[in-house]
Amino acid sequence: MSGVVDEVRVELDKGVARVTIDRPAVMNAVDARTHARLNEVWAAIEADPQVRVVVITGAGERAFCVGADMSAAAVDKTGLQYWAGLDPNGFGGLSLRTTLDVPVIARVNGYALGGGMEMVLGCDIVVADERAQFGLTEPRVGRLALDGGITQLVRRVPHTQAMGLLLTGRRAPAAELHHMGLVNEVAPAGELDAAVDRWVADILACAPTSVRAVKQMVQRTGHLTAQEARAVQLPALMAALDSEDSAEGVRAFQEKRPPVWPGR
Repeated sequence: MSGVVDEVRVELDKGVARVTIDRPAVMNAVDARTHARLNEVWAAIEADPQVRVVVITGAGERAFCVGADMSAAAVDKTGLQYWAGLDPNGFGGLSLRTTLDVPVIARVNGYALGGGMEMVLGCDIVVADERAQFGLTEPRVGRLALDGGITQLVRRVPHTQAMGLLLTGRRAPAAELHHMGLVNEVAPAGELDAAVDRWVADILACAPTSVRAVKQMVQRTGHLTAQEARAVQLPALMAALDSEDSAEGVRAFQEKRPPVWPGR
């Protein structure tokens, strides 16, 4: 899976898949071709049991992703035409994706605007450079954040905080989003990669089958009560409960040593 896929770079090393939108000349804006390639990347990751965690970012230092490429022909569509053709997986194939059972970390190195912020909302952990800025800026160009921006933000942060962003289309600094609870960690300038690597290491310290089960349970039971969710026999849950990882975790604890996860 390693290599260059058009304008999306993918590197896989020791269970960590690093996905980079590589269009710095347009601040990593996503056009139709890039969107299609991202969908292919996510599908490949879903099918690869070796992947234990994903880090997504944008190339360069200015932007994570500023959303749809407004210079592309697709923006000639009317709002209704755009809405009718929305990808079920959301912006970049990620913002509404419910089948990706590995954790995804957003490495936000700069602007995360419009669809870029929607992709952030599709991630599990968000680590941002202190200079990063976030915003669902669609209303400022007469559009709407239909790929999960509106519907997800009001579920993730307090109502008035969400509406303060949605109704103004303004940009907010990483520190403000951290205060709201959307960003896990704000890294000082020059320390973003070190911060991301700490989160990666903490995930890799856990049993792969347990992590997949957690992600799958969260994604697929959000509409249920806690009691109902506990009773759902999801595939990753059943696999984790009857896994070699489960046995190894107990053995390692009893033997007072770090576990060596079989991953199955």
